Amino acid sequence: MPPTVQRFEQTIGGQPYAIEIRPVVGNRWRACLVRSAGVPTALMPFYGATPRAALEALVTWLSHAHGIEADSL
Repeated sequence: MPPTVQRFEQTIGGQPYAIEIRPVVGNRWRACLVRSAGVPTALMPFYGATPRAALEALVTWLSHAHGIEADSL
């Protein structure tokens, strides 16, 4: 059975981001930016005990990078 993949789109600091969340091991999930064709991303993945926790960690970091408070998910 293929792993469950969840995808979200968030606009942070006026920039659209596509985020993908995949299970890693046990109850650990990884959130990372989806790469556009031929466009690498240098951002490290973020981890959490649930898909939502991983998503919130990544969104919070991106919000801080843009100098804004993270919106409520």
